[in-house]
Amino acid sequence: MTAVRPALARIGRRVVLGAVGTGLVAMLTACGGEDPDAGTNGVGKLTAEQIEDKARAAAEGADAVRLTGTLLSEGRTYRLDMRLTDAGGIGEVSAKGGSRFELLRVDKELFLKADADFWAQQGQEGEEPTESDREAAGKLDGKYVKVPPGDPAYAQLSGFTELDVLLEGILAMDGKRKTGPRGEVDGVRTIRVAADDGDGGMMDVSLVGTPYPLRLERAGDAGVITMSDWGKEFSLRAPQDDQVVDYGKKITAEAPPE
Repeated sequence: MTAVRPALARIGRRVVLGAVGTGLVAMLTACGGEDPDAGTNGVGKLTAEQIEDKARAAAEGADAVRLTGTLLSEGRTYRLDMRLTDAGGIGEVSAKGGSRFELLRVDKELFLKADADFWAQQGQEGEEPTESDREAAGKLDGKYVKVPPGDPAYAQLSGFTELDVLLEGILAMDGKRKTGPRGEVDGVRTIRVAADDGDGGMMDVSLVGTPYPLRLERAGDAGVITMSDWGKEFSLRAPQDDQVVDYGKKITAEAPPE
């Protein structure tokens, strides 16, 4: 019995170590062969062109989205934070180191809201506002100014509130498409589609659920836009009458980026 016990112990150790070793090999083999698309919507297996087509189709089929980020136009950087639906939009547009205003469109009614400083600066470019300018601007401070549909500013400003128009411009890329690295946008797994090796733009597409585009780096360092809250409903209503100034006159506002 004295000799048997050490022998059994040695056999036991070999069995345990063998089992552990086998388990490690199996685990390492599983990790090495793990499917990177497991638990995703499967678009990661598609070509770059197919991924982009899926993302565009998802965007076109959505009835709401929030767009945040920067746009570069005519040498100026603008920051955008807009929530959009087919019926209109609401949000804020600001120029770096310059003006800031809010936009609200409900169906065809468009409103612009800004502080007195913004309105005081809407005189002749390069000229200091006069006392009368500042006095008039004070009456518009914090009010929703209704933009007449016939005013040239209406077409420019309403573009910020039109879902299809904004997405068409933001999602535009140019050049041969290639699949880029996988990553995350706001905690959501993504795969990247790069145009012209990134010089023509880069789109990060969701690998979870509907393959929405979640982030777009525009060509030529022309800004970065994040897209979120796809299909998420939000309240959109015209302001109360006592909050609105409707002069029916042209509004000379700083031209927004095209």
